[in-house]
Amino acid sequence: MSSLALAGCTMPGSHFDPSDKNIVGQPAEDLSTQVNIYPLTPSYIKQLNSQRARALAQVNPELDSQIQNYEYRIGPGDVLNVTIWDHPELTIPAGSYRSSAEAGNWVHADGTIFYPYIGQVAVAGKTVQEVRDDIAKRLATYIEKPQVDVNVAAFRSQKSYITGEVKKPGYQAITNIPTTILDAVNRAGGITEFADWRNVTLTKRGEEESVSLYALMQKGDLTQNRLLKDGDILHIPRNDGQKVFVLGEVNDPKMLKIDRTGMSLTEALTSVGGIDELEADATGIFVIRSTARQTPNSPRYDKSEPVADVFQLNVKDATALAVGTEFDLQPYDVVYVTAAPIARWNRVIRSLLPTISGFNELTEGALRVDTWPR
Repeated sequence: MSSLALAGCTMPGSHFDPSDKNIVGQPAEDLSTQVNIYPLTPSYIKQLNSQRARALAQVNPELDSQIQNYEYRIGPGDVLNVTIWDHPELTIPAGSYRSSAEAGNWVHADGTIFYPYIGQVAVAGKTVQEVRDDIAKRLATYIEKPQVDVNVAAFRSQKSYITGEVKKPGYQAITNIPTTILDAVNRAGGITEFADWRNVTLTKRGEEESVSLYALMQKGDLTQNRLLKDGDILHIPRNDGQKVFVLGEVNDPKMLKIDRTGMSLTEALTSVGGIDELEADATGIFVIRSTARQTPNSPRYDKSEPVADVFQLNVKDATALAVGTEFDLQPYDVVYVTAAPIARWNRVIRSLLPTISGFNELTEGALRVDTWPR
């Protein structure tokens, strides 16, 4: 017994006891009162799916109207071609050694171009039709009924940007052909295998908007499409945050990444080799979902808000796995398979066995010492 007491004073391995430390913040609270549990039953899955807005093919009348009424506005840096029919002396030919972009009229920083006879012409912010009418009206003083044609030879004043997980990120010029999100992604070569296409960010004039390329490209939801304008930034993030954690009594606990099409609870269990049939409690498959991620603006320590929502699936009847296929996991969900009561009891026994065996050996040794002949 003395040796055991001495050994207790010098226990091997490191240890940390927070009871004698200064705990910053609020004292530990009982989590049992801050967790909501929802059994995953067929009726609850139907209710959940009816409440959740599923991506469906939809038209976008607002976008159609914007495209129909779209007109390009000239800006500084653009190059214009101005043609006066029957007056070649007023038309600068491109020639065989110069492109039309090089031979045209450059829009200066002040938004003007110079044209013979009429001098400076303000063109910035105008459409080609407005510039055509202005030049024709001013040339009428020198030419009888001038026939004027104006077009943009080079679009250089306006551009949008596409960044992140696309094959060819960079800027794309805004031209006289309207460019939508779908057009921009296709011009950039499409998204990469690491793209999180459900959480795309579109920034317009400093304001961010979330767009789902999954709903747009996979489901045909055109309400996710937008008309891109000068200065817009379309960012497709990596899918590093699209992960879930599978722990507990499964054959291969690990972190899983949600692929482009999503991941159901049954898919997650299959990816880790299923539950441990000898140790797991088939009635206790839990999906733990932090409410802070669902409502990021909610107070962190608000007692009125639950800490987590827990969804429980009972697969004692294996057909319940069909219910699991209808439950979609969200990023940072924790799938936890609890141990069966007998498995927990066996662990307690296994942890006590070395102590019991050591005590028995000490007792037997003491008895042998007492029976030695004196």
